[in-house]
Amino acid sequence: MAFNILISDPLSEEGIYPLRQAEGLNIVIDTESTTAELASKIGAYDALLVRSQTQVTREIIEKATNLKIIGRAGVGVDNIDLDAATEHGIIVVNAPDGNTNSAAEHTMAMLMALARKIPQAFTSLKNGQWDRKSFIGVELKNKTLGVVGLGRIGAEVAHRAKGQRMNVIAYDPFLTEEKAKKMGIDFGTVEDVLKAADFITVHTPLLKETRHMINKEAFDLMKAGVRIINCARGGIIDEEALYDAIISKKVAGAALDVFEEEPFVGHKLLTLPEVIATPHLGASTYEAQQSVAVDVSIDVVNFFSGKAVRNPVNLPSVSNEVLAKIAPFFDLAEKMGVFLSRLQNAVIEEINIHYAGDLANFDVRPLTRNTVKGLLKRNLGSHVNDVNAKLLADRFGIKVNEHKTTTTKGFLNLITVEIVTEKGARRVAGTLLNGLGPRIVKVDDYVVDVVPEGHLLFIRHWDQPGAIGRVGTLLAQENVNIATMQVGRSASGGDAIMMLSVDNHVETSEVNRLKELTDIYDVKVIDL
Repeated sequence: MAFNILISDPLSEEGIYPLRQAEGLNIVIDTESTTAELASKIGAYDALLVRSQTQVTREIIEKATNLKIIGRAGVGVDNIDLDAATEHGIIVVNAPDGNTNSAAEHTMAMLMALARKIPQAFTSLKNGQWDRKSFIGVELKNKTLGVVGLGRIGAEVAHRAKGQRMNVIAYDPFLTEEKAKKMGIDFGTVEDVLKAADFITVHTPLLKETRHMINKEAFDLMKAGVRIINCARGGIIDEEALYDAIISKKVAGAALDVFEEEPFVGHKLLTLPEVIATPHLGASTYEAQQSVAVDVSIDVVNFFSGKAVRNPVNLPSVSNEVLAKIAPFFDLAEKMGVFLSRLQNAVIEEINIHYAGDLANFDVRPLTRNTVKGLLKRNLGSHVNDVNAKLLADRFGIKVNEHKTTTTKGFLNLITVEIVTEKGARRVAGTLLNGLGPRIVKVDDYVVDVVPEGHLLFIRHWDQPGAIGRVGTLLAQENVNIATMQVGRSASGGDAIMMLSVDNHVETSEVNRLKELTDIYDVKVIDL
């Protein structure tokens, strides 16, 4: 049987060589069609290969009656409607590793150019000046490089920096002391990295929590004369704060490849002689472009050959029988993961998921992936999904264990999720109540009845008179309305909890005020 493959964005011949070599694949290259034209012809194809130009919208997917797989020759899949693809049983694959080397090399190139003022010196020379004194740089040897985010690219940068005889200190939510020791680097909190580094490079996803993580407060923690590199995502660095930090001489220079708004032209940062910049070139090498095309081509060949694909982005369809039994628990499983991730800031070493009741009779691996996705989502955002959650957990050295029993304690079905860290274990249990929907019924050893939605506050305190009243009073002063409140204690005068649902997100300043209250020793904000 022959399958029709449409390539709608420019890909190199070397990149699609695996497709050319495979039997039974008819390849059509059409890079000029508009979205409307693509929608009118997509029904004839079994596979679609794109880069970033083609917008694979819901309209296109709904007309793709024969489409089975979409390949994105690159890392992001922002131009593909993943929900629509999943709904229609279409597998989406990408190439998450194809540009790692190029991005790491570009970061090092920017680092060296920044240290030695190479672009500024070249511009001066082109303008007819022979000026050596104005472009005295600094050596990398024995300087400290701070790496914020030690994923694939961050780890490659750290490795290369060690080759330049730099000291490296890194922060990553999944970095442990043992892993850092094996890499020959130091590790600490974000604050530790910011305070210690002579050069700082960021390699995190752009999430709600990482947007403007390098801001005025962060610059205040840094050494005077620090140098900043961003080849990851625009928005991680607050560009206004960076401008002010350079003007004040706190920051000696910045090398930027990505920006909050692109194209990045006419911005006042580009008027500063201390800034060097490139137009988002991190993955712009022949090798990277070829590599990502090869990776998705191989996955498409594997798919039509009946083999497993290596880099799926969405969840393949499950049987209708299994889906009918486990689908009602999908949302609960993910939210339990999100909930638990907010209770503990330590590095997760192990995840134990216990299924009790009727669920124990089914293949619950999709629920496990959903739970792990919820746990990793805080730090990885949209980079983690139902399919790659387990793979990412493996990469970070996190053990994921499933346990099943048909015995429950008063519930038809019960899911208990436990995370193990160096600081101990935290647990949360949830179920579906007939006619009432999902509920979290236990947090650690405390019995609760919490609807997992909206804005929650989890407060630990000493069981003393007035503690609950002080919390309520402060929240009222901050105009935060309490919808529900539950309390529990281990013993009179001992550890106790408050679980509050509130009408709006509780800001960091409000959390800090809560922590200052007498008898309150921990406050966690959980937005579901």
